Amino acid sequence: MSIVAERIRRIKLSPSVATRAVVSELRAQGRRIIDLTIGEPDFATPAHICAAAKVAIDKGQTKYPPAQGVAALRQAIAARLHSETGISYPVSQVIVSTGGKQVLYNGLAASLNEGDEVIVPAPYWVSYPDMVLVNGGVPVIVQTTIANHYKLTPELLETAITPRTKWLVFNVPSNPTGTLYSVAELRALADVLVRHPHVWVMTDDMYARLNFTGQPTPYLLQVAPELSERTLLVNGVSKAYAMTGWRIGYGAGPAELIAAMSVLQSQSTSGASSISQAAALEALTGPQECVEEFAQVFKQRCDKACELLAQVPGLTLTKPDGAFYAFPDCSGLLGSTTPAGDRIENDEDLVLYLLKEAGVAVIGGTAYGAPGTFRLSFAASLDDIEQGCEGIRAACEKLH
Repeated sequence: MSIVAERIRRIKLSPSVATRAVVSELRAQGRRIIDLTIGEPDFATPAHICAAAKVAIDKGQTKYPPAQGVAALRQAIAARLHSETGISYPVSQVIVSTGGKQVLYNGLAASLNEGDEVIVPAPYWVSYPDMVLVNGGVPVIVQTTIANHYKLTPELLETAITPRTKWLVFNVPSNPTGTLYSVAELRALADVLVRHPHVWVMTDDMYARLNFTGQPTPYLLQVAPELSERTLLVNGVSKAYAMTGWRIGYGAGPAELIAAMSVLQSQSTSGASSISQAAALEALTGPQECVEEFAQVFKQRCDKACELLAQVPGLTLTKPDGAFYAFPDCSGLLGSTTPAGDRIENDEDLVLYLLKEAGVAVIGGTAYGAPGTFRLSFAASLDDIEQGCEGIRAACEKLH
């Protein structure tokens, strides 16, 4: 009899973690591998943010913080959310956690009953379905298509809703597609949700400030404030401020839900690092030029990656609106044969072939609920992106 709980058996290891293990093994063999799997900015955390953390240490801010988060940081979060969405949240309805992932997890853990359904549009961030499963819920995967730029439509949403639906998870810009929605598209989705008052919305806005369109990112609650009483906003400082290792995410929502999440957090991790919270406070309230600079660099890399991937035979690509991923459709290459005579049956076969043949690591789209695709991160140097895409092109030209 295994010691491992049944609910843990429902979930799987993150594919990026698994890919990194293979990359490490090949590098140990002396191979040069261009790793385009990384889901974090390759920039250093801005100096003014690091300085704020050092000041906090010097001032002795090293004791247990409140489980729900330091008041000053929660006030700054509330101010930021008001400026972005127009919704005013008291600090009691804001929570700080150890990364956006914990906010998402705690929101599901605090609300799901056994068998509750959670609508997850695909392609999706890999952790959504597993977090639903481990908390007793049922992920309802709604497949979108490249023809519609991987957007959830009102018709697809309406069809997916049942009496058991508890949540819709809505990630914009999306990991892995970088898709943004227009105000009109958000309003159309909101109209469906208005007709189904039992459905809550979890908006994962982690990449919202990494937007390449030249226009402000529209937020669902900005378009449909009437949904605020059943929406959990999730964001953090990881992506926009290059602070992945600081582990600070935050959420805001209705009082009852945030209170339940706070109780859960108090009995699991307790409060996020006090020093990291001091750094996050500076990130949100200090100079913002760094975010604009990061977004501009990502746009340049995006343009180059898309230009080069468009030259790869068998790939189809929709250009991302934000985040830092390209998500080409590789179905045109499935069924082909490698120079060694191996058949490429699926995206996982293709990813393994690219890794071994070209020394380029990407992640197969099956992990994101989209077989026949792969994710390439351009959170890497321009040189690595150029060499990596050239390696992919050369390897794909060898298929027949």
